[in-house]
Amino acid sequence: MAFLYNIFISLLTFGMKVFALINDKTKKGVEGRGQSLNIVKSVLSKTDKVIWMHAASLGEYEQGLPVLEKLKENFPQHKILVTFFSPSGYENVVKKKHIADVICYLPFDNKKTVKEFTEQFNAELFFTVKYDYWYNLLAELKSRGTKIYVISALFYERQSFFTSYGKWFVKQLQKNVDWFFHQTQFSLALAKSVGLLKSSVTGDTRFDRVKQLRERNNHVGFIADFIGEKKAVVFGSSWQAEEKIAEVVSRKNNTVKLIIAPHDLKRVEHLKNRFQDALLYSEIQNTQGMTFDTQVLIIDSIGLLSKLYSYADVAVVGGGFHDAGLHNILEAATFGVPVIFGNHYKKNPEADDLISANGGKSFSDEYAASEFVLFLVNEDNREELTSISENAGKFVDGKPDSTRMILQKILA
Repeated sequence: MAFLYNIFISLLTFGMKVFALINDKTKKGVEGRGQSLNIVKSVLSKTDKVIWMHAASLGEYEQGLPVLEKLKENFPQHKILVTFFSPSGYENVVKKKHIADVICYLPFDNKKTVKEFTEQFNAELFFTVKYDYWYNLLAELKSRGTKIYVISALFYERQSFFTSYGKWFVKQLQKNVDWFFHQTQFSLALAKSVGLLKSSVTGDTRFDRVKQLRERNNHVGFIADFIGEKKAVVFGSSWQAEEKIAEVVSRKNNTVKLIIAPHDLKRVEHLKNRFQDALLYSEIQNTQGMTFDTQVLIIDSIGLLSKLYSYADVAVVGGGFHDAGLHNILEAATFGVPVIFGNHYKKNPEADDLISANGGKSFSDEYAASEFVLFLVNEDNREELTSISENAGKFVDGKPDSTRMILQKILA
């Protein structure tokens, strides 16, 4: 199976390089991986003690950050390395203020490349977030004496570990991972069913992260002026389905304010055509004395969404009406905002929990979701809105301090 895995990595590498010829996102990832070794060499030395966090993309980075921050507090002399698989994760973080000494793409997982990369520094501790496993990397790190952890681990039944050919993958994790910190009891039970016994349930570190969001300054210029005394619905990381909901709400209630932050800024032009009277956030920033008679505001800047939720009366979070994957619903719930989303969220157990807590609701089609949003923003239903809002905030508050439990185990 090791032979087949290495063939798979070779095919993956070749395939991504070919696809990069026609896809800009893949091209960024391939070119970035070509620079990773030099980036590390320019900052780290072979004697540097390093704490290394790997995140597939931005969501996993946010999930792992509370643990990384606490590790840095406990080991202030250690250098911090963060690697990404996805260009969207890398590009969002590398431009912001962060605690890492080095941020780069994770090299392709072939033995020679991994060996050359890891020998540039002394990785004392490595953790990956949720479920991004690269087996040559784990084996190489373990051979160097690195402590290896998986935080906010989430096992589900369709993973390769639970197939007829999954024994090799399980064996690699048994040999190389020191401990799995699981999000749920179900994930723990699945892991133990295949012999991954070095495991415990510590919950989802994203709850720790979103609780931190309340403590910062969440002011976004001009947003309060745009909303005024009216109710506001924030459409976060929207796709076409969520934009359709916004269109229905706009048509049936011309008093509620709608703020749309698309999942991809390439959709801004499409949104401008769809909502022809809409304002762009960049227009507000660059114009003095602007009036806000328009109903729709399109966010054409990145990095504002989690703050925008603090202004919302209702949030509609994207990705759940198709298989792209539900975006982060906790960033809205932490501010006591009811969250509306589609029903494609198999890998998001927090969605079921939020629904059970009556702090959010899922729908199979956009029109039913639109009607519920209209119900919530109707003044006659103020008590229902208040109740669901309070439930959303309590749902987040009631979650344990996962980071503290993880640190207790790592530092023991």
